[in-house]
Amino acid sequence: MQEFPKDIYTEPEPSVDTLANLGPLTGMAGIWTSAQGLDINPKAAGPERQPFVERIELQPIDAQTNGPQLFYGLRYHTRIVKPGEVETLHDQVGYWLWEPATGAVIQTLSIPRGQTAMAVGRAAADAKSFRLEAVRGSETNGIISNPFLEYAFRTISYAITVTIHADGTWSYEQDTVLIIPGQAEPFHHTDRNTLRKIGEPTPNPTAQAAAGRSR
Repeated sequence: MQEFPKDIYTEPEPSVDTLANLGPLTGMAGIWTSAQGLDINPKAAGPERQPFVERIELQPIDAQTNGPQLFYGLRYHTRIVKPGEVETLHDQVGYWLWEPATGAVIQTLSIPRGQTAMAVGRAAADAKSFRLEAVRGSETNGIISNPFLEYAFRTISYAITVTIHADGTWSYEQDTVLIIPGQAEPFHHTDRNTLRKIGEPTPNPTAQAAAGRSR
């Protein structure tokens, strides 16, 4: 069982510069796009291979504390469309968080089809690849779905592996495991993409204020 300090109230003094303290998330900060995504999803006739175009923005937030616990992180918004189309295929918001004291990496996610999850993993500060997982029923890295999804496409696990590449791009591979009525085996709904930067991140509010005072 994880050990926690007896003093659960005293907060640390965080750095004002989130971008300098993101550990393994450093290479993800900014605005990114790609037309090379591939989604393999369930259909009545069998698995469908769907190419997609993605834009994801990851912006630094001010450091967050829970008493002595300290996180640095990125707020993100992902929008995905089919090639040549305007209608949103997938929309997702949440946070990527890094806890320097423990090496914990957390992704929170919420989608407007009535589903929320929190995936957790660990990585060294200089790691170029890391894996996070959420599992059904967990109270610390769980998955919550609306009643229809719970009936028709029950999610039992979600995993994402992120890799930061030397050329400045980064990629992810996702595996969402579903239980679907009438199917003898769990279905692996997978997504993967490699993203290139199209915009730099905006410094977090405290960092911007500090920069303004130093001028």
